[in-house]
Amino acid sequence: MYLGAIEAGGTKFVCAVGGENGEVYERVTFATKNPSETMEEVVQFFKSHKLRAIGIGSFGPVDLDRTSPTYGYITSTPKLNWSNFPFVNEIKKHFNVPIGFDTDVNAAALGELLWGAAKGETGCIYMTVGTGIGVGAVIEGELLHGLSHPEMGHILIRRHPDDPFAGSCPFHQDCLEGLASGPAIEKRWGKKGTELADRPEVWELEAFYLAQAVANYILILSPRKVILGGGVMKQPQLLPLVRQKVVHLLNGYVQHEAILHRIDEYIVSPGLGDNAGICGALALAKRAMEQ
Repeated sequence: MYLGAIEAGGTKFVCAVGGENGEVYERVTFATKNPSETMEEVVQFFKSHKLRAIGIGSFGPVDLDRTSPTYGYITSTPKLNWSNFPFVNEIKKHFNVPIGFDTDVNAAALGELLWGAAKGETGCIYMTVGTGIGVGAVIEGELLHGLSHPEMGHILIRRHPDDPFAGSCPFHQDCLEGLASGPAIEKRWGKKGTELADRPEVWELEAFYLAQAVANYILILSPRKVILGGGVMKQPQLLPLVRQKVVHLLNGYVQHEAILHRIDEYIVSPGLGDNAGICGALALAKRAMEQ
C-alpha cells in the first residue's frame, strides 16, 4: 500500500507513489494540458497502484476552506481552462481514499520541514522563484491558512530607482512576481535567465527584489528557516547576494544569532532539491491518512 502524490504545476504535473517517510518509489512527469486530458493521465498512473491516501499540492489560487462549497477547487487562475476546476472532487471520483489538498508551495514547505532543510524545526517558509513566485509557510507545525492561503509572491515592494521595467504580472504589474519571476527577467533583459549568468547587473537587481521580500517575511512571520527554490534560484551567484542584502535591509533590528552570525544556515536551498514539491504532496497524503 502506497501514498500517492500529485505536484500540479501550471506547465507540468508530477505524479508519484511513495512511503510515509518521503521515499519516492515511482514517478511520472507530463505536460499540463486541459483538465480532462491531464486528469486522464493522472488517473491512469495511479490506477495500477494500491493507495492508502493521496496528497495534492496545486498551483493556485485554490480554495482550502473545508466549509466552502468550492473546497478543493482551483479558483481564479489565469491558466486556460483550469479556472474553477474541482480538483479534489475529480480525484474522489476515481479513488475512495483520504485526500490532502493544499498549495504547491505549502506542500513543499511541509516536505522540507519533515525531511529536508528545515528538519527538526517547528516551522519554515519555502519560496519558489520560477515561472511565478510563490511562498508557503509552516508555523509551529501547522500550514498557514487564513481567509485563503498565503499569496506572498504578489506582495508590493520598492522599485529599484534605475529599473524602468513596468512589470509582468497581469493582476498587479509590478508586484514581486511581476518584477522578479523568470518571465519578468526574460522580458526585462530580452533573454532567459540561463543566458544571463555572466551579467552581474541582472543578479544584483534580482537579489534587490528578492531580499526585500525575504526581509518582509522574516519581520512578519519570524520563520525558523527560509528556503529558496525554483529555477531562477539555480543561479549559484544569487543566493549569496540575497543573504547579503537581507542582512543589510534588516540592519541589526532582528537580534538573533541565525541572522547576525549564521545567515548561510538560515537562508538556504531546498534540502530535497527538485523533490520538495512531490515529497510535500506525500506529506499531505500522510497527514490526510492520519486525520
